[in-house]
Amino acid sequence: MTEAAGGGRDAEAVSKFVESFAAQLVEAGMQRMPARIFAALLSSDEGAMTSTELGEQLQISPAAVSGGVRYLAQTHMVSREREPGSRRERYVVHGDQWYEALTNREALIKRWEGALREGVNSLGGDTPAGRRMAETLAFFEFIEGEISAMMERWRVHREQTFGG
Repeated sequence: MTEAAGGGRDAEAVSKFVESFAAQLVEAGMQRMPARIFAALLSSDEGAMTSTELGEQLQISPAAVSGGVRYLAQTHMVSREREPGSRRERYVVHGDQWYEALTNREALIKRWEGALREGVNSLGGDTPAGRRMAETLAFFEFIEGEISAMMERWRVHREQTFGG
């Protein structure tokens, strides 16, 4: 059994978990390299790693780290922070990353709703295409309301379970 430095964790088991969880994320639609980086950050005790640390753990190039982190930052799954007293950046995953990512998807859904509303108006609500468009719009409006209500329930549940 291999021990991770300082943590007493089995480095091989951690590596297997990272690759297994990353594979699940890829299956759900995430790109492979960002999935691996996200899983590595999520499984690190600090929830933060430098580019060098990610490259060493995942055995990937600095360019691969950079591209993966860029994607994760754009989707609000990780953030970049400067190491105190250094010019190096650390990439950080927060406990509420799923909440943030889903909340940011809500803005995308709103934009889709606007486009669909235009489509209904352009096509005419009484045409077959217009009715399909209207049903799609109604679906996204429903989903938006459900996400908002679900996220509020999550905030309450999270506070009760994990504290403020």
